[in-house]
Amino acid sequence: MMRAGRALTLGMGAAALSGCVVAVGNRSAPVAPATVSGVPAGMQYLYGSGEAAGASRQTYAALVRYVQQYQRDRMTLRRMPLSAVLAPDATLAQPGQLPCTGAPAVVFDVDETVLLNTGYEYADARGGLAYDAARWERWERSDGRATRAVPGAVEALAQLRAAGVTVVFNSNRNAATAAFTEGVLNRAGLGPAKHGSTLFLKGDAPGGSAKDARRALIASRFCVVALVGDQLGDFSDLFNTGLKPAERRAAADSAGHRPAMGQWLVRAAQPRLWHRAGR
Repeated sequence: MMRAGRALTLGMGAAALSGCVVAVGNRSAPVAPATVSGVPAGMQYLYGSGEAAGASRQTYAALVRYVQQYQRDRMTLRRMPLSAVLAPDATLAQPGQLPCTGAPAVVFDVDETVLLNTGYEYADARGGLAYDAARWERWERSDGRATRAVPGAVEALAQLRAAGVTVVFNSNRNAATAAFTEGVLNRAGLGPAKHGSTLFLKGDAPGGSAKDARRALIASRFCVVALVGDQLGDFSDLFNTGLKPAERRAAADSAGHRPAMGQWLVRAAQPRLWHRAGR
């Protein structure tokens, strides 16, 4: 599982290349990108483009193939990789991983990884609104009618469960609104999700919005085959320690992190301003 030939791709190159092909010698004026009516400018790629949907489905398909291969190797070759969760004494320079024991599981971030908060993000973009904790909590308590699953997520999670892999969610939504989060995930076709069993939220372990304590709790119960998120804090809190963007990129691309990166899957998303750090 740790070999380069089986490593999952970090992000999706197709997403970065979309709309960038220019014919050699073409001196005509660039064509303005197509837009989707009703979608704010800052959300056009994420919510309106075929490229974003294709990249998401491609990413989730790669995850399923990776985990299915792990299951085959585990049954036939007895290969047990290290957990995707870093050890408590890990550093960016020496990112040691926990041993992998127990039944296999894949751990997913929720917001903008498996679930698109279309209603909330639309209001943010249209109104130019700054993050407001009370407004976000009201959104957490909503019925989920203005959310939808990320393309490819429903099918991928169903395939993982069919392969005998437990799907676990680790989100910075609040433990106090756990029942609503369970309902939203189930409504979107991403469940079942059960708080304290397959759903872990802010407040379930020390550290607030930091996720390492929750990851360690999950790793004590499962062999975490892969972690899936849309930002590096979904894999280790070490990346959210005040590093500059260039430092975070260098750490993620360092030789020490390459083995772990084989088990960390970043769902490609449009670069934009995030109002809630590490959600």
